[in-house]
This record gives sequence, structure tokens and C-alpha cells, in this order.
Amino acid sequence: MPTLIYSMSVSLDGHIAGPDGAIDWAAPDEELMRFHIEQTREVTGHLTGRGLYEDMLSWETAEQTRTDPLELEFARTWKAIQKVVFSSSLTSVEGNARLARSGVAHELAELKNQPGAGIVSVGGARLAASLAEKDLIDEYRLFVNPVVLGGGTPYFPPLPKRLHLELVETQTFSQVVYLRYRRV
Repeated sequence: MPTLIYSMSVSLDGHIAGPDGAIDWAAPDEELMRFHIEQTREVTGHLTGRGLYEDMLSWETAEQTRTDPLELEFARTWKAIQKVVFSSSLTSVEGNARLARSGVAHELAELKNQPGAGIVSVGGARLAASLAEKDLIDEYRLFVNPVVLGGGTPYFPPLPKRLHLELVETQTFSQVVYLRYRRV
């Protein structure tokens, strides 16, 4: 059965973006970039909101703008993933993406039922919040960065009930701590 994961960089005070929406504090070093590439290789589908889709769009044309071999490897891996974009303002999307045709639960089921489906990831705080509220996220993967933002977009939204998780994996990088939790 495919797994739905929510994987994002997070500040020490629990935010994925600062009060101004900035995420520049979360740029990975070489070791962490290699880890991201390994994890991205496992993903067969990705649900995303408009904001994160637009932030990640630069990876579709990375060969034209980037020269770092690790970044190019990530771009090739990212481009291969089927993406479903949830947006009320976009009329078209680029790359290996399509606009959502129905609700998030239906789109998730469709991705999970694809032949060879493995891990489906979700990106974007509001979209992840809607899945968390429906108790559809199987794993939470946090990359805790040594920065306190003092506000912004929280990793975890207010939820209607308590979320029970078990720690599955931890890993420490030079400045970032990776935490992987599974829903119980």
C-alpha cells in the first residue's frame, strides 16, 4: 500500500516559512542535498499547492540555469515524478504536472492506485493541513533547521484532534536534524 508523506524543512519554532513567506533559511548543504535526492527517488507522485508548485518550477528547467551536479541530479529525479497541482488561480501547469480535477482525497487515491505507486508526497502547508485534518498522512518527515523565525506558516496546522505518532528514524546532518514519524 503506498504511503503518503509530508516532508518539509521546519524552523526550530515549527514554521516552514517565515512571516514574509521566505524559505531561504532552508537551503541544503551537500550532505543534505544527497539525502533529499535519495528520498526523492522513492516518490512516485506528489500533491502540491500552487505556491510550492511555483517555487519548485525552477527545477523543470534546471539544465538551463544550474551547473552543480547534485542540483542537476535532483532536477532529473524531481522532473520524473507525477505531480498534481491544487490551485483555483492557475489555468495551466508545466512539466510532469496536471491541475487537480477533483478533491484532494480523490486525487490521492488516484495517485496511490497507479501501477508501481510507492510513496506519494504532499507539499504546501494548506494542502498538507487539509490531508492532516482528514487523517490521511501516514508519515511526517521534518528537517529541523537551527533558526527561529518568530512566526510564519506552521508545519502543523491546528487539528480537530490529537495526532499520535511514533518515531521511526532520526538522522543528524551538519546543522539539520531529520525526524521521521509514523502515524499510529
